[in-house]
Amino acid sequence: MNVTEIRRPVDMERITTPELAQKFIDEQIALIKEQVGDKKVLLALSGGVDSSVVAALLIKAIGQQLVCVHVNHGLLRKGEPEQVVEVFRNQMNANLIYVDATDRFLEKLAGVADPETKRKIIGGEFIEVFAEEARKLQGIEFLAQGTIWPDILESEDGIKAHHNAGGLPKDMEFELVEPVRILFKDEVRVVGETLGLPHDMVYRQPFPGPGLGVRCPGAITRDRLEAVRESDAILREEFAKNGLEEKVWQFFTVVPEFRSTGIKDGKRAFEWCCIVRAVCSIDVMIATVAEIPHDVMVHITDRITHEVAGINRVLFDYTPKPTGTVEFE
Repeated sequence: MNVTEIRRPVDMERITTPELAQKFIDEQIALIKEQVGDKKVLLALSGGVDSSVVAALLIKAIGQQLVCVHVNHGLLRKGEPEQVVEVFRNQMNANLIYVDATDRFLEKLAGVADPETKRKIIGGEFIEVFAEEARKLQGIEFLAQGTIWPDILESEDGIKAHHNAGGLPKDMEFELVEPVRILFKDEVRVVGETLGLPHDMVYRQPFPGPGLGVRCPGAITRDRLEAVRESDAILREEFAKNGLEEKVWQFFTVVPEFRSTGIKDGKRAFEWCCIVRAVCSIDVMIATVAEIPHDVMVHITDRITHEVAGINRVLFDYTPKPTGTVEFE
């Protein structure tokens, strides 16, 4: 059966315990061995919970047949590429290939404002990078992905294209391996802990495949992208300091391309605004707005407007899902 035809059973019991997770792990290991045989598998390893759980499952099932590729597309959070290499290559002893494709991705995205087009360019370029890496290796026939059930549902409903679901070229050279395809995000975390992955990895902030590209609405420019990266780093630092890191499911900043008038150093400053998004969710299908203490937001605003070049004001997004999605694009 084609992996893209696999559906979540209507009567499937929600995975909430180590026992249910272990049953799922055992089933998937058997299925992976049956599908892959003695061939090699290429995995896009972002370091997020989905790809990390897929990596752990594949390592248990096929060991050194797995080749992990970490692509730095220039749209990652501050310090993230270095952290991924440290954790996976040095601590987990993964067979990891690091590819810096920053210029390649940003050149492809130059002048592209439509969010769906941006997502498809990023997804398509990912596949091209993997194909190039595969050609350097021997026996690569499979591409593993961290696609989860909400990705499939949102793609089918036409809400947004996912680089892990439906945005792949039809002439793709690889057969897909998607062991967590039928799971919701909370189930992926239970499976990850049962596999023995570090707690901070399993509960790491969710991060979209297109990265900061969807948090830089409109055509991406390097200076605005850097404003997103720096403001996001400040937000994450302050949430950690104030004990909000594990209380709020997802939090990040967005820097739209429109500008507003402000005042800096007694002079007119026509700069971008920074939008803070903080939501709570269990299954990603519904999200509520997190309650952030006023004094914390005042301090975050002060830091961002004084430390991040090009930003003169900070806004807070009070929109739940629905009507909004978690991400802006």
